[in-house]
Amino acid sequence: MGERGDSRGEDPRRGEAEAAADREAAALRSRLDRLSADLSAAKDAPPPDDDGPAAQARSFGTAMSLGFRVLAEFVSAVAVGALLGWQIDKWVGTSPVLLIVFLLFGTAAGFWNVYRIAVNRKGFGP
Repeated sequence: MGERGDSRGEDPRRGEAEAAADREAAALRSRLDRLSADLSAAKDAPPPDDDGPAAQARSFGTAMSLGFRVLAEFVSAVAVGALLGWQIDKWVGTSPVLLIVFLLFGTAAGFWNVYRIAVNRKGFGP
């Protein structure tokens, strides 16, 4: 009977390996439970009010975006007014009279757009 181990014929090293695997599985379950608890706590927690470099970069990016939007709104309104006035002047045959009138309308529309953006940005607008 060339069997090693206990009387049932099992290898004692196999029992040790199974016990080690059970210990590793229990440790893994414990780590997963801790991680799950930490993740749910982080999800439920309010975001930190950070005044660090990341918040400053976001603030700067938001300001740049708003500035470019205001610039684009104003310039496009003035350009559209000028182009409409110039084209109508060309069709009608008047001198720069309609160009000046529509340029003024475009400028007024540009200021109106900038005003609406400023009012909506503060939360007072519709």
